[in-house]
Amino acid sequence: MPPRREQPGHTIEGRRAVLEALRAGTPVERLYLLETAERGPQINEILERAAGLSVEVVLENRRDIERRAHTRRHQGVIAQARNPDYTDFDELVNSATASGRSALLVVLDGIEDPHNLGAIARTADAAGADGLVISERRAVGITPGAISASAGALEHVSVARVVNLSRALDKLKDAGLWIVGLDGGGTQLHTDVDLQVPIALVVGSEGAGMSRLVREKCDFVVALPMAGKIESLNASVAAAVVLYEAVRQRMGGSAPEGD
Repeated sequence: MPPRREQPGHTIEGRRAVLEALRAGTPVERLYLLETAERGPQINEILERAAGLSVEVVLENRRDIERRAHTRRHQGVIAQARNPDYTDFDELVNSATASGRSALLVVLDGIEDPHNLGAIARTADAAGADGLVISERRAVGITPGAISASAGALEHVSVARVVNLSRALDKLKDAGLWIVGLDGGGTQLHTDVDLQVPIALVVGSEGAGMSRLVREKCDFVVALPMAGKIESLNASVAAAVVLYEAVRQRMGGSAPEGD
């Protein structure tokens, strides 16, 4: 018989993603492990942490693991977890602005590819961003594919979902953040803007970019220099470039001088 797909809830797939989930205390209800999986540091720590958290471990053959998986990146390890918890938007804003440093949030306007969401979350975590803001409609949420692509970062990065992204940007402005949109048609390079101030970086969708209403809320719209034949970079790559320009400036690198 095929393995039973647990509902409700979601899967966390891949050794790094499952390990980070256990380290972060994510409520994992059951762990499925390929019975022939080679033991090593990651698998051993996964099993130790699962035992410490009283998580049931089920050994399965490759066929059943493949049937259970939602992605191709499971590496023989799948955790069944409760539905993901999203952070309240107001709580995220309060936390970001009370951190004692310049807030750094990433706002995703219509990102639909779970791999892009996961990759952006991974970079946001590495860059020390305060969290992500995504839309509830016409956008990807925290899915198994996004968790896997984030290499576990989505277990650590706060993600808030909002009904109206334009209204959320107004609230961010009221909280003292500058809104920096990233778009190929931007009027300034990303290095021409002071990213040391509290900012929310807006990344548009893979195809259409930022929506008109969201673009109108931006204080600055920046672009990346493109010297080759293609017109734009993947959304997650472009976001990473700007996030690390913010890191560079905040670590003492020179910021653009004001007029």
